[in-house]
Amino acid sequence: MTIPALARLGLLASASLLSLAASAQAEDVIIKSHGYNYFGALVYPADYPHLNYVNPEAPKGGEIAEWAPGTFDSFNLYTRKGRAGALSTIGHEDLLTTFADDPTALYCLLCETLEYPESLDWVIFNLRPEVRFADGTPWKASDLKFTYDIFMEQGLPSFRAAFGSMIDSVEVLGEHQIRFNFKPDSPKRDRIGLAGIFPAFSQDWFEKTGARLDESTTEPFMGTGAYALDRYDFNERIVYKRRDDYWGKDLPQNVGRNNFDRIRIEYFADSSAAFEAFKAGTYTFRTENSSKEWATGYDFPALNDGHVVKTELPDGGLGSGQSFVFNLRRDKFDDIRVRQAIGLMFNFEWSNTSLFYGLYDRTESFWDNSDMKAAGAPTEGELAILKPMVDEGLLEASILTDEAVLPGVSGEDRPLDRKALRQASALLDEAGWIVGDDGLRRKDGEVLTVEFLESSPTFDRVINPYVQNLERLGVQAKLDRVDPAQETERTRNYDFDLTTHQFAMAFEPSTGLKQWFSSETVDDSSRNLMGLADPAVDRLIDIIVAAETQEDMKNGVRALDRVLRAKLFWVPQWNKNVHTVAYFDQFEHPELPPLALGELDFWWFNQEKHDALVAAGVLR
Repeated sequence: MTIPALARLGLLASASLLSLAASAQAEDVIIKSHGYNYFGALVYPADYPHLNYVNPEAPKGGEIAEWAPGTFDSFNLYTRKGRAGALSTIGHEDLLTTFADDPTALYCLLCETLEYPESLDWVIFNLRPEVRFADGTPWKASDLKFTYDIFMEQGLPSFRAAFGSMIDSVEVLGEHQIRFNFKPDSPKRDRIGLAGIFPAFSQDWFEKTGARLDESTTEPFMGTGAYALDRYDFNERIVYKRRDDYWGKDLPQNVGRNNFDRIRIEYFADSSAAFEAFKAGTYTFRTENSSKEWATGYDFPALNDGHVVKTELPDGGLGSGQSFVFNLRRDKFDDIRVRQAIGLMFNFEWSNTSLFYGLYDRTESFWDNSDMKAAGAPTEGELAILKPMVDEGLLEASILTDEAVLPGVSGEDRPLDRKALRQASALLDEAGWIVGDDGLRRKDGEVLTVEFLESSPTFDRVINPYVQNLERLGVQAKLDRVDPAQETERTRNYDFDLTTHQFAMAFEPSTGLKQWFSSETVDDSSRNLMGLADPAVDRLIDIIVAAETQEDMKNGVRALDRVLRAKLFWVPQWNKNVHTVAYFDQFEHPELPPLALGELDFWWFNQEKHDALVAAGVLR
């Protein structure tokens, strides 16, 4: 199952896009290939039989069921209106796709080949004539041109700005051939990749239904993918069904994939309710995100009798960058000393020992688990980038000599670390937030308040000790736990002090960084939740986007990582390098690639094991 890139725009727009241009000797040489790689060679040749990490003999059949939190009222993930249901874009396929063992390369999916000059001024996609929508109608180049047009008309403002600055025009050259022309000043590394992330939409379907990209809808946009919506009950469940007539089922990139007949999503108010339902067999696959449940909760009959598998599977991906983020749009967080003081009051070491059973590592970098993580003092490559910015006054000179900022280390024997409390107190005193007779800190008559926006009850035991530590500091702190729909609405409107956020970075970052950190997106991006607007960060993003060698790109990313961490707009939380999963013993999988768990992609159903579970009364 291919998950469409456009639904993950920040991540997809930042995915690195490699070139075969090294094989071309002259500007007018046209390169024609089944894939694209800017910095190196493709892992898969044109005649590959199947992906290296799948079981090409995997049987088709059965159902896998997972859970989702809260509610849903729409199937349109491309708009901020409504709350889209889980896997709303499961039926959408993109022109180009990525593979879990070659994450920085792009391969043709809806196209047979792509053609481009060494200059990367344009790209032609030769589309597969056999592509069909779920209603059996053919997909043509005119549909792709229509898709581009509606995204530029009805897409999110940040999307229109990003693509409008890259793509000059789109030309239909034939029924199954289309050309994207790029603007001369657009970043070369991003050009083909951005053109290749458009999904297959039907112009006829949109015109008949009157659907709009910027409105919520209870009917998914018709797509070409292996799965389509089967049925749903609002706020209870969604069921997707594999299409028997899927046009691409025999393609090499799909062999051994899309193996389940049905994918079911069950909705629950919170993880605790969902866990009880899992133990009862209401759904069959669970990724466990609660360390407490993982360490203490897996003691129930189905597990003890061997009917449920509880296991840790390796995860070689980038760290998630999970953290509390400050809303920098609020004046009280302007002073970095205030943010530093508040950050010091989160005792990760005590939390990990007492709450997380030692299962986690501390988040340290936006590129944890990679060689793009800044470490120690700046390298020569970083200094070459940072020094001119210091000379211009965009950065403090200390960035050239200081070691990369790491989270403070507290004692693990009690929630409140007194050394951290003294340090935080001194910082707030310096910032003018003075403790009054009532124990609260004020500045210009205003009490220093901090509110944590959170929808998950499992975070109560993490945030409440943090709140108590802040109260000891003289901060009026509280946890505001809301339902998921309220959380979505409030984060969209930037109505919070601190909230939990994840920074899903790419292995070859580029223009997608603007969605996360640029001044351009401070008011219209769900990724730049903190509202970061900093000229030094903007300059660093431009340097990374313009990088023409892998070494230059990595130097730029390390410099950016170093600067972002020094801004202290986050309070790093935790991560782990394994997938903690549990499932009823009716699923099987090949050896996992480093960058994918893939339970909905290349796992499969074992009918005999399922029948045994039914016979034992474990499942129905």
